[in-house]
Amino acid sequence: MKPLHLVPDDVNIPFLKFRKIFYIVSLLMVLVSVGLFFAKGLNFGIDFRGGILIEIKTDGPADISGLRNNLGSLGLGDVSIQEFGSSDDVLIQLQRQDGDEKAQMAALATVTKALGENVTIRRSELVGPKVGGELKQAGTYSVVIALLLIMIYIWFRFEWQFAVASVVALLHDVLITVGFFVVTGVQFDLATLAAVLTVAGYSINDTVVVFDRIREYLRKFRKMDIPELLDLSINSTLSRTTMTSFTTLLALIALFAFGGEAIRGFTMALIFGIVIGTYSSICVASPLLIVLNLRRKIPEGEEAPQAGA
Repeated sequence: MKPLHLVPDDVNIPFLKFRKIFYIVSLLMVLVSVGLFFAKGLNFGIDFRGGILIEIKTDGPADISGLRNNLGSLGLGDVSIQEFGSSDDVLIQLQRQDGDEKAQMAALATVTKALGENVTIRRSELVGPKVGGELKQAGTYSVVIALLLIMIYIWFRFEWQFAVASVVALLHDVLITVGFFVVTGVQFDLATLAAVLTVAGYSINDTVVVFDRIREYLRKFRKMDIPELLDLSINSTLSRTTMTSFTTLLALIALFAFGGEAIRGFTMALIFGIVIGTYSSICVASPLLIVLNLRRKIPEGEEAPQAGA
């Protein structure tokens, strides 16, 4: 039985020929993502903006529209109600009320009374604005520190051109994934932040595989032009890259379909991020080495071929 290959082993796609198109497409996606972020902003969850979270279990399938009308009439501001796993598990989120903790507790008591005796309150949480602000700051720091550490690692393992290209590709992935959340309006919380960092790790893994092959071929094919060598490196790892992404996506799609509301934002971020990460590893990171003027180390006395424009 022959092994499954999504891409033939002898594939020869001229990726570098279309690098200017890739640059334009990627730049447009990044600019749109950044523009929408500043214009519209993310739909932050209670983790970041503060508020009240209540998880309940109803006696039978939950009447979401009835709950929404009931709680919406209490005058407590924005109320978000959604199924949380099974049809009788419901997650209620309320905006933070004006006032101190007593005001939050009063709002919680009002909601509890309005829900009646036919529901079981499994948990309730209060998140203050100070905690939410601290979590936002910590989340930003975590992304920046992760990118810096990855850059340092790639710099030591390869050369500075590889480090810069990898970090540019990672920034590309992170910014476009954040733009995805702005466009879709999916709630952005600690779980989805973890997904963004996971996407960065997945993307750099793909990129390092291609970079390893580039470094190997720089030593092996001393007379080959750099653009041709980069194409050869990408194509020789393309089967592995697509198969890894495909099998990962199969698992994530199953989680998205059957994992419930609790992890839906997390899986959506991973699905979109893996597609973007695979694209950036192939179409952004490696072609950037041309822009960064990558050169092979040639033994003394041997003339180096010039890279294509």
